[in-house]
Amino acid sequence: MSQVMACIDASLSAAAVSDYAAWASLRLQAPLTLLHVLDHQQYPQHNDFTGIIGLGNREQLLRELAELDLQRNRLALEQGRLVLQAAKERVARQGVGAPSLRQRHGDLAQTLHELEGEIDLLVIGHRGEAGDSSGRLLGSHLASVIRTLHRPILVCPEHFQAPRNLLLAFDGSPSCRQGVELLAASPLCRGLPVHVLMVGSDSDEARSQLQWAEQQLQGDQPVHLALRAGEVAATLHAYQREQAIDLLVMGAYGHSRLHQFLVGSTTTQLLRASSGPVLILR
Repeated sequence: MSQVMACIDASLSAAAVSDYAAWASLRLQAPLTLLHVLDHQQYPQHNDFTGIIGLGNREQLLRELAELDLQRNRLALEQGRLVLQAAKERVARQGVGAPSLRQRHGDLAQTLHELEGEIDLLVIGHRGEAGDSSGRLLGSHLASVIRTLHRPILVCPEHFQAPRNLLLAFDGSPSCRQGVELLAASPLCRGLPVHVLMVGSDSDEARSQLQWAEQQLQGDQPVHLALRAGEVAATLHAYQREQAIDLLVMGAYGHSRLHQFLVGSTTTQLLRASSGPVLILR
């Protein structure tokens, strides 16, 4: 990992996203880019009202509506600029030097897909601006980003706490093994105690897979192995509460029950149930 990008908006999560992005940037010793995307569905660049209103003696109304639309877009862009500036000042106070600021207009997932080559870690909030008033998570936008972006994604809650330990949900699948290797090679969580939890029946194969993960992760941090039966989501969160785990680490795709747990609507269920940050490895 060499480049951290954080999605900044006017939501209640913005401060925590800035803090987690600063934490990641400093841990990785990587440059930080703060990105604000103006949703094209909420703030279209051009509106054509002629099909609804018609022409002729209604041209003045059309001009006024177009002007209102332009003014609304200008105000939204200015708000985004101010939000980015506040985030820049916040991360600078934490020791991040010269973060880059970028502002784009379009769909969030599509924008991140276009910028994927510049991203090694994405930091994004649980909730977006629309989610704050409704009490819902970012939902389809967040799920779309997770499906679209083939980069590690750190999903943040509304309050920052520097991770002191982490729980890795492990299922032994090839993609999950790649995630273990990625985690072992990255300085992001180096030195933090790692708990590796496998949810399933106790077997020689399962224990062998856990031992493989332990060998990959062994370094200057302790590694704790656990094998538990039960429903995946409930077991993961019960273990997280029991061990006071700060950071949950999971793969976005697999070929076991974790696959069913993470893909589609269950992604939102995972994030809703998690009170702390979730690092999704791709």
